[in-house]
Amino acid sequence: MEYLVKRAQKKDDQAFVQLIEMVKGDLYKVARSYLDSEADIADAIQDTIIVCYEKIDSLKERKYFKTWLIRILINKCNDILRKGKRECSYDVISEQGDAGMSTARYEFEELMNQLDEKYRTVLILYYAEGFKVREIAQLLEMEENTVKTRLSRGRKEVKKMHTMELAQGRR
Repeated sequence: MEYLVKRAQKKDDQAFVQLIEMVKGDLYKVARSYLDSEADIADAIQDTIIVCYEKIDSLKERKYFKTWLIRILINKCNDILRKGKRECSYDVISEQGDAGMSTARYEFEELMNQLDEKYRTVLILYYAEGFKVREIAQLLEMEENTVKTRLSRGRKEVKKMHTMELAQGRR
């Protein structure tokens, strides 16, 4: 990846496209952890790619490309949330059946949507994206102990919600 970053920094558009292709799934997952609306997610990702393209030459440590890109994305998601553009897409999904989404994925996303954002974000970055606690702390600009606490509390919340669903006979 570092070689592609180096090429992209020299304005090699093909290398830049390859880089984005490598991380597009990760970008979606992170944006999804912040935003519900597919339109907002697409806007955040598009804005992130534009900023990345324009500023990639300012990236000093090529090995941190993905971390840098995710940080930009998180800022874009926060901008959208501040503008009050957040919409819940689960109502639309419910109206359209599963809308092609597997039941397990739908249930996972529904569960994540019920979590407080501060827990949802660290859980997705840690479990879905594979970031280490230290990296999450850098991305979210917080102390490592805060990340550890949120991971722990988020796990407890997920377990509590899952237990409640089982007790209600939903699964």
